[in-house]
Amino acid sequence: MPLTPPRRPRLKVHTRQITVAGYRRDDGMLELDACLRDTKEVDYVLASGVRRAGDPVHEMHIRVTLDASFVIVDVEACSERVPYEGSCDTIAPAYRQLIGLSLVRGFRRTVAEMFADVRGCSHLTELLLSLPTAAVQTAATFRRDNEDSGEKPFQLDRCHALETSGDAVRKYYPKWYRQPAKP
Repeated sequence: MPLTPPRRPRLKVHTRQITVAGYRRDDGMLELDACLRDTKEVDYVLASGVRRAGDPVHEMHIRVTLDASFVIVDVEACSERVPYEGSCDTIAPAYRQLIGLSLVRGFRRTVAEMFADVRGCSHLTELLLSLPTAAVQTAATFRRDNEDSGEKPFQLDRCHALETSGDAVRKYYPKWYRQPAKP
């Protein structure tokens, strides 16, 4: 169901785009290339100068390489467009600290702690938060979602729709369905 129409007239002034492309390398590893881009619909006056309408205020990129268990084995970050050149664009090497972390076990909480405040770039850090689900979707491309491997499918009990006591699990994953707890 789409959003309802706006109740009041409005002027679009800002667009944030986050894109994540998932790849499988020839050595079996997965890579995620992510980009965060902010643009304004109007000329934007910054302390560092005017950013013209449509020109990116922020354009940050991160590439994360993952092994088969979603552990980060390599990271590259860069800030292509920033409001404060020579400052914003110097933090990217700090993101190499992600090497060795699991992208699917406590990643968002760990990232928030590691790069809070001045220890990171708020935009690069926000971009990282979209990577866990993108990694799972990338890996899922090569698996049947209800393949019976004998182990509980990864996606069950990780979102509202796939709670093991819900209708979707009863219908599509009957082996893993459990009766709802009685109140």
